[in-house]
Amino acid sequence: MRSIVLLGSLIFALSFCGLQDRLKGLSGGSNTPSSNTASSGGGPTAGDKGSAKAEKASPTSAQQAIIDGGTEVKWDDQGVSWRLPTGWSKMDVKKESFNYKSTDNSFLLVNISVMPDTFPLEQSLSAYHEQALQQLKNGKYIDVKLVEIDGVPGVEFVEAMPEDKTDSRRHQWIGFRTYLGQKQQINVMTATRGTNFEKHMDDFAAIIYSAKFTK
Repeated sequence: MRSIVLLGSLIFALSFCGLQDRLKGLSGGSNTPSSNTASSGGGPTAGDKGSAKAEKASPTSAQQAIIDGGTEVKWDDQGVSWRLPTGWSKMDVKKESFNYKSTDNSFLLVNISVMPDTFPLEQSLSAYHEQALQQLKNGKYIDVKLVEIDGVPGVEFVEAMPEDKTDSRRHQWIGFRTYLGQKQQINVMTATRGTNFEKHMDDFAAIIYSAKFTK
């Protein structure tokens, strides 16, 4: 269990790899973009005709049943709540991290990153979507889409089965919002070992889609 939690923390850190330089460039930083991303100023903007639009979260009937039957858990510091299936319990909740687990070592790991006032939220969303689509082409992900959850747009993706099926596999959503005057990246990850993933697919989607954000 501890190894998956540590992996989750590492994944949060690595989610910036390959994009951090680009996003700094978009917000006026001086770092050179990495070779696998577009140069600053070359990425899509909210006004670009080619920019994709986020679809509203649409749970299946099975996922909605899980949401309806779930237990609400609140993150008061960040004004967010989720509905979790029976048996999930709190691991650790802090100002910028929110971690719950199931009885069979599945996890909800959430991280808030506060961004500079100049951080371009819409361009950053497009950049994450672009990277996720590339990972889809590379076979790392099996599904990628722009999804708006309770008014907050984000990039949702589902990881392919790892080569070692006992390794962690994740269903993740990365969103961007302004809250209490702060620009934030919200990284919501549900994960478990590969051999345990399929039976939790509806649980993970239901958890992610159940989010409610204080406006």
